[in-house]
Amino acid sequence: MGSDDLTPGFSRLPPLLLVGWALALLALFLSLQLHLLIALFSALLVHQLIQLLAARFAGRFTGRGHALAVAVLAALVVAVTAPLVLAAVAWLAKAGQHLPLIEARVQSVLEQAHTQLPPFLQEYLPRDFAQIQTGMLEWLHQHVGELQLAGKTAASAVVHIIVGAVLGGLVAFEEQWQPERLRPLARTLARRAALLGQSFRQVVFAQVRISALNTAFTAIFLMLVLPAFGVHLPLVKTLVTITFVAGLLPVVGNLISNAVIVLVSLSLSLYVAIAALVFLVLIHKLEYFLNARIVGSRIHARAWELLAAMLVMEAAFGIAGLVAAPVYYAYIKRELNEVGLV
Repeated sequence: MGSDDLTPGFSRLPPLLLVGWALALLALFLSLQLHLLIALFSALLVHQLIQLLAARFAGRFTGRGHALAVAVLAALVVAVTAPLVLAAVAWLAKAGQHLPLIEARVQSVLEQAHTQLPPFLQEYLPRDFAQIQTGMLEWLHQHVGELQLAGKTAASAVVHIIVGAVLGGLVAFEEQWQPERLRPLARTLARRAALLGQSFRQVVFAQVRISALNTAFTAIFLMLVLPAFGVHLPLVKTLVTITFVAGLLPVVGNLISNAVIVLVSLSLSLYVAIAALVFLVLIHKLEYFLNARIVGSRIHARAWELLAAMLVMEAAFGIAGLVAAPVYYAYIKRELNEVGLV
């Protein structure tokens, strides 16, 4: 389609809509530029969950759907996080008892590596656990500034998640009590936010399917392929669960689950860890294209369109751009589709 064909289409659009588009795109750009993407996604997630739950409760509890949705959502968050916090506290309380076991396991892995690897690779490995401790202390001393920055970044991310969740809940209640009291510009911006939320919901549901697919492949590898070669990893069910939960986070989730699986594999043998790493790399390369197809089917986009958007966003904004690309592209295409331009 040439520029002569596009001009009449855009000229017929209301100026207020164009202003709304400009402000929405500016907000999306700033969320990446100011590192607020995690807050935006947290707000969208909470908002969409409240809307889904409120719709379920609306027929049974007139006028109280949103309040019940918030109560249920809060109860679910507490039910999930409380056991994790208690387990972490219990583990830290017994950390002194775990250290000798960890030391023995690491020493066993090092001894296996020194017997299995070629001599030119053995010289790069530490000899014992004490050498690892010394190297870690030296590394911590040299990178104390980076570690402090990483700690501040992690704390900032937690704050952004909490603030975003609170904002998402407040917006959901605002929509409940004042749905039609908005002036023209505010109404236009509310429509943009609604389309963004719908796009986010589509991508999130697609991500659940992607995580389930990734978990299925990983379970086949851990429960069928490795045992067929006489290799039985410990904590297989836990690893499968971690793979599914972490897989709900785009891109970063795969890195987390892969690191855990490789570390557990390393406790048995260096060769098992290498085999696990090779399998995970290959399967995720295949899933990269499957992901584009699954998400693309949800947002009515071809796989190549989404891959191109992910490539451009990653080049422009790094990992954050790669994570944001499916949602941003889905939103932009939904906007254009609503006015009949695509």
